[in-house]
Amino acid sequence: MDQDVASPAADPQPGIWQDGNNSRIPSFVYTDPSIYARELERIFYGRHWSYVGLEVEVPNPGDFKRTAIGERSVIMIRNRKGEINVLENRCAHRAMRFCQERTGHVKTLVCPYHQWNYNYDGKLLGVPFQRGVKGQGGMPADFTLEDRALTRLKVAVRNGVVFASFSDETESFEEYLGPDVLRYFDRTFDGRKLVVHGYSRQRIPGNWKLMMENIKDPYHPGLLHTWFVTFGLWRADNKSDLVMDEKNRHACMVSRRSETVDKDVTQGVSSFRENMKLNDMRLLDIVHEPWWGEPTVCMTTIFPSVILQQQVNSLSTRQILPVGHDKFDFVWTHFGFEEDDDAMVQRRLRQANLFGPAGFVSADDGEVIEFSQDGFQQDADFSSLCELGGTAIENTDHMVTETLIRGMYRYWREVMDL
Repeated sequence: MDQDVASPAADPQPGIWQDGNNSRIPSFVYTDPSIYARELERIFYGRHWSYVGLEVEVPNPGDFKRTAIGERSVIMIRNRKGEINVLENRCAHRAMRFCQERTGHVKTLVCPYHQWNYNYDGKLLGVPFQRGVKGQGGMPADFTLEDRALTRLKVAVRNGVVFASFSDETESFEEYLGPDVLRYFDRTFDGRKLVVHGYSRQRIPGNWKLMMENIKDPYHPGLLHTWFVTFGLWRADNKSDLVMDEKNRHACMVSRRSETVDKDVTQGVSSFRENMKLNDMRLLDIVHEPWWGEPTVCMTTIFPSVILQQQVNSLSTRQILPVGHDKFDFVWTHFGFEEDDDAMVQRRLRQANLFGPAGFVSADDGEVIEFSQDGFQQDADFSSLCELGGTAIENTDHMVTETLIRGMYRYWREVMDL
């Protein structure tokens, strides 16, 4: 007997971006595993700087932190000269990811599988039974320790922040950011000693670029986030600047908090709650810090791997770690300055409740990214529309635009040959 049986949907095939319009982004950009594989090779393992951590996380020789660039596990470790190295977490013998702890201190780096051990620079120090046992076995006569070091990445350290690249051809970090974005990087990281207050981690079921888009998107904060629009931390009428580097890959969203409510901005906005009150007003205990200047917010996206957050007194780095075309790990490092007094430390910790996986603000972002990924996945022919403010790619002095997203995809298409 004939039966109508629905055939399974075919896996999405590598697509073609049909025209030069960077404002209409096809679904396959987010859903195609072959596109993701090309991203790993050309972006994360290519000539780009990726964030790995803060120097203060490894204060002493032998202190280490395990993280990743793309899907390749790496170890940030301080050597005996006080320098920062970033080594690939892969034994040169049989490829084991030998480091399993997130952080710690070691005398040497030892692979438990066959006890090969390495120094803090990745040099192979010794191999058990290299010369055999009682005249039997051993490594070949031409085997040398020097030929089997750990992969050592190119490293850039600026004012306490550590980046690494798998490519020796990557331009200097300062050239990579460009003068306009570097100015805002140095605004926060100006050489003052940093203090880590804690971490938050979450896995978000969405393509990694959706988080980059989210922090390049000034359109949504005053609409999606009840907290922002109600208490004035981010609204469309805020005095603001959107700044990109010359290649449009990095961006800064800079804004000043509104002290009054503009009815034209909040009228009809369902997330605005005029009568919402806080049980603990200390969450709005905002103290202007001299280094801010006029802006109260600066969100900097450094392509492809990190967001630098200054939201009033809350400071964090937000690291993007892709683990497939449809999910990524998101790691928040909340920090302050060694010079902060006790009141400022407590203020930074309280305001950190706005952000992170369960933050009053950021919980919204994780949810909409998941739902967006679902939408892209269900229709291979869909293209998103990013044409608020037109189709031009340019710096602006307002937030009613999606120019930063268009800029990122102009650069992404260049790197990806799409």
